Amino acid sequence: MDTILTQPSAAPVIQSLRSIGYNAQTAIADIVDNGIDAGAKEVNIIFSYDNGDGYISIQDNGIGMTNEELQIAMTIGSKDPREERKQKELGRFGMGLKTASFSLGKRLSVLTKKDGIISERCWDLDYVSSSNEWNLFKRIPDEVKEKIGQIDFNNGTIVFIDKLDRFCGYGTNKVIQLNSYNSKIARTRNYLEMVFHLKIQSGINILINENVLLPWDPFLSEHPKTIEGEVQLIRVNNKRVKVTPYVLPHPSSFTETEYKKASGIKGWRDQQGFYIYREGRLVNFGDWFGIFTKDYFSELVRIKIDFTNDADDDWKIDIKKSSISVPEDAKENLKAIGKYYRQVSKEIMLYRAKPNQKTGRMKGSLHTWELYNDEAESSYILNRNHPILMEVLKQIDDDARKKLNFYLKLVELGSPTNLLNSESMVREEESIQNIDEGKKFIIIQLANSLIGLNDAIDIETLVDSISLIQGFESINRTTIKNVIEREVLVK
Repeated sequence: MDTILTQPSAAPVIQSLRSIGYNAQTAIADIVDNGIDAGAKEVNIIFSYDNGDGYISIQDNGIGMTNEELQIAMTIGSKDPREERKQKELGRFGMGLKTASFSLGKRLSVLTKKDGIISERCWDLDYVSSSNEWNLFKRIPDEVKEKIGQIDFNNGTIVFIDKLDRFCGYGTNKVIQLNSYNSKIARTRNYLEMVFHLKIQSGINILINENVLLPWDPFLSEHPKTIEGEVQLIRVNNKRVKVTPYVLPHPSSFTETEYKKASGIKGWRDQQGFYIYREGRLVNFGDWFGIFTKDYFSELVRIKIDFTNDADDDWKIDIKKSSISVPEDAKENLKAIGKYYRQVSKEIMLYRAKPNQKTGRMKGSLHTWELYNDEAESSYILNRNHPILMEVLKQIDDDARKKLNFYLKLVELGSPTNLLNSESMVREEESIQNIDEGKKFIIIQLANSLIGLNDAIDIETLVDSISLIQGFESINRTTIKNVIEREVLVK
């Protein structure tokens, strides 16, 4: 079949690539990924303002590139995302270096050294637009070389971006002020400290203007009151995914400074949710992905999800490595995990509860009520581990203890909150086999207790008395009578 080679026009395409959706933080993080992939142990980021005519320089001490490797790296779309990636590799599309840089400024220069041999290339978007051709400079312009510096060792790379129209308004009448510029740098620092916190902890140094970045752990895993849940392994398209839930301490556990720092760049409410890590690098965070909605009581829940780069297609990683889509066959598992730990967070927020070390179930301390949750419904129960109640139970005999516990059960059934959440409509008659065992037990106990108080009581009076008790409105009167007739001896 006859074909014709159709090459896209350079000017419109290059301008479109500038608008993929990066912001300053995600763009710089994407360039840092390249240094880490190159085996760098240090990445030094320099921001220069110069009244808007400054630059961003990102230098790493990785293995560097040969002239041929640099040419490939500077070619648009140099990698097929379908190709198998090296283990631990952060790159994916072969677009990040160019598109991330173009989202910041109109000129990208790369100086690299491998085994002592220097190579260089430069994209100037003004030149590409004027010529409407994919013309890549083999040499970095002299005006840039004066600023770019040099690579002191045998290996390393400098990514140098200037004409910063998107970052600070170069060449426009909207050049940002120095305080706004510094604020952008501060936000970038906070973002990188979170995204690369595991990499920094593993020994990689990242610096901004010679200031070392400190890892920001979203899970506060070193805090003594943080709850780290059981690690769970799930399978997505036959690939292993590691899920580690965390519930952070109650806000009262922090000083004001600690509380502000722990809130993260989004704030406490919006920082809750799943944290997606690809090869130990955070790619998405603070999102329930439509599985749950964000609420006040779930603010303490942050669930870590780890997968490797061979699962990129399953999670639909985008070019920016900041957006993903949760696979359908992972949602049910994540929903079950999230539901449980959101409940734990709710109990902590309501009661400042703490975990029982033996069972892992949340228990209260001095609060009188607990929120109990199962798959069917939620209800409030009395805290049977309250120290005052436990002391009373120690001081009474078995018969009195049984009566007191039975009375407390009735109090639970009749609590206003449980009544509001229960069905108010009387159900149709049901068989004894279908009635809830807990309710059936209470009917029997109540009937025996009332007979003990008045042995002349008849069955109709028993049924009337029990059916009027709060919490039993949903049980049909005939059902109550059938239970008493079969299970209780009435004169």
